[in-house]
Amino acid sequence: MPPWDGNKEGLERDLYEERRRKWRRSGFWRGIGFMVLLLGGLTWWALANAKSEFPTGQHIARISIKGIITQSRYREEVLAKIAADDDVKALIVWINSPGGTVVGSEILYENLRAVAAVKPVVAQMAGVAASGGYIAALGADHIVARSNTITGSVGVIMEYPDFSGLLERVGVEMQVIRSSQIKGGVSPFRAASLEEVAAQEALIEETFQWFKTLVAERRNLSGNELDDVTTGGVFSGRSAVANGLIDTLGGDVEARTYLESVTPTLTELKVEDWSLAQPEPWYNGVLSTLLGVNPLLKRFSATESPQLYSITR
Repeated sequence: MPPWDGNKEGLERDLYEERRRKWRRSGFWRGIGFMVLLLGGLTWWALANAKSEFPTGQHIARISIKGIITQSRYREEVLAKIAADDDVKALIVWINSPGGTVVGSEILYENLRAVAAVKPVVAQMAGVAASGGYIAALGADHIVARSNTITGSVGVIMEYPDFSGLLERVGVEMQVIRSSQIKGGVSPFRAASLEEVAAQEALIEETFQWFKTLVAERRNLSGNELDDVTTGGVFSGRSAVANGLIDTLGGDVEARTYLESVTPTLTELKVEDWSLAQPEPWYNGVLSTLLGVNPLLKRFSATESPQLYSITR
């Protein structure tokens, strides 16, 4: 029997601890390698399945204007690209909107006129294309609507809540120091003065006259014919044809028929949809997958200050 070695137990323990340290180090690097492979695989998958942001090849472009119209820098960029893209031979503007801000509608109108300067543009109204939605339609060379489309509503409106009565009941009074009686405009925290109301009415009237002039120029209307369609009222598609606000009744077929009558070579081209929604970077989807972020979560935007609207009420 060999003599007892008092260091044997300590030596075995040291060897065991060394093996554990090596295993931990190798496990750490195996984990790093796995994450690199996983990220590389997800990146490859995202790039392999990513579609071109915009259609390619010769085609007729179609954009959709839906809901409340506001300012959109990305929409401006897309319409500028449509105007400059030689593969886009014409544009269909599908509209289903009750209107929106005056400035947002004005910018959209100007963007569409820029496209119309270099290629034919037709507006195709859906359920409703009124107020700011009608301003957008005026940006096209030709307007098509369904017989029961709601359109018109040529006018401008400003709305704001009035909490002054409630504040008075609870004993709260808003104090304001300003350089004039109309500085700051109307406020939800106090009753509007006569001067404030008059100033806002003048601004609304000026904007309305701009809208009315737009209708007169784009639809070749004047006198009583113009006055009759600029009362702020809405019209069906049938009435809008009769009073000159739109050109014809119909849908997809009639929109294409107009374009082909202007440019016969469009007959063989397909209609391709261009999205006006700004896409997120591909890596956002990868990160969302890795972090378990719900893609349905939405960000809340800050409340905008009071502004003029051209919208159906």
